[in-house]
Amino acid sequence: MTPDILSNGQYNTVYNFLSLVIAAQLFTALFMLIGLPRLLPRYRQAITVAIIVCGIAAYHYFRIFDSFKAAYTSKSVGGSGTYSQAVGEQFNEGYRYVDWLLTVPLLLVELIAVLALARAVQRRLLVRLVPAAALMIALGYPGEISGDNGIRGLFGLLSTIPFAYILFVLFVQLGRSLQNQPEGVRGTLSRLRFLLLLSWGVYPIAYLLPLLNIGGADAWVGKQIGYSLADIVAKAIYGLIIYQVARTKSFADDPTFAEIEGSEHQVEARETIRR
Repeated sequence: MTPDILSNGQYNTVYNFLSLVIAAQLFTALFMLIGLPRLLPRYRQAITVAIIVCGIAAYHYFRIFDSFKAAYTSKSVGGSGTYSQAVGEQFNEGYRYVDWLLTVPLLLVELIAVLALARAVQRRLLVRLVPAAALMIALGYPGEISGDNGIRGLFGLLSTIPFAYILFVLFVQLGRSLQNQPEGVRGTLSRLRFLLLLSWGVYPIAYLLPLLNIGGADAWVGKQIGYSLADIVAKAIYGLIIYQVARTKSFADDPTFAEIEGSEHQVEARETIRR
């Protein structure tokens, strides 16, 4: 439940973390957009999806940020005292679920797209992973907004089923495809699955806090921090790693492209030294 009162420190902590996520998502998307021409065309789809993911996240965090500012007000001079819930306003946690409903399936699309598998293989993986990801988020939302721990636990259990299925596909079926990837990116792609698992693992922990009788303002602030950090890792950092994989595969696939890009880097380095 959203706390009625936040201390000055708690308010500023949430405020700053929400701001951090906006900056991380927005400028990661900008970086990848600028770098898009420096990839072979076959890998640009993956990075385009990564840009869209970060853009969606930045938009929703703007909405979350505005919702948070509207939900809490302070009567003290300079806002140095405690913050209480504003009359007629409520912090909207639903923005996160709308964001996840769109971005979580797209994160899986990113990974599959950068593998550049045969169309039939890609289609089979997408048909399995994308609906499962959407179902996982949709099943979690009724429990998130419910004040009944029984309902929360039920929908938490139901959302775990598609989550387990996603892990099965990622670590068993998709794992077979990794053997066909260039050696230079095989390890990175394998670790990307663990990065997803690590970042996604924050969400059920925060979700289960009420079931563990952990509540109050500190727990709520901790949940907002956890969600924020997980979103940075799962979207911005994940997107940058996907971008680096796409660059490495571009070099491996086309030696001429690699030579041109290498020459540009050498020219840039010489210009930097001259300055």
